[in-house]
Amino acid sequence: MTISVRRATPEDAQEVLRLRQVMIDSMAGADPSVAWHAESLPLLRAKLAEPRGSFAAFVVDHPQRPGALAALVAGTIDYRIGKAGDPHGTVGYVFSVATDPDARRRGYARASMEALVEWFRERGARRVHLTASAQAEPLYVSMGFWPKPDPLLELFL
Repeated sequence: MTISVRRATPEDAQEVLRLRQVMIDSMAGADPSVAWHAESLPLLRAKLAEPRGSFAAFVVDHPQRPGALAALVAGTIDYRIGKAGDPHGTVGYVFSVATDPDARRRGYARASMEALVEWFRERGARRVHLTASAQAEPLYVSMGFWPKPDPLLELFL
């Protein structure tokens, strides 16, 4: 079976937010509020309309629910000052991977991730970063990602 992955469009924005919420809801201690969706939607639509921008989302249409998405992956290209082995400093960052609960275990996340990784490669990224849940880590490791012991610190402004 061939899985059809496509780049998300502005028309997909509502479904992209729905699947992002599926991912958020799966994380321990996450805020289940969806009030932020209304404020986020216009900017997401604008970002999805930028074919050459630094943000991309790839999706799989839901096979049983027309107009719905089965899977989502989203990422950005960031510039970091270059270094040995990566003089251009172009880094991909995956920040949202979600599959609709009724469409899991069909290869949709893997196919979507492969499309996003190719998008990173085409834009010159030599590294791709992501933060994985324990459940998703085997998928990423099977794709060549490996754990990195760098600590993550966060500051809320």
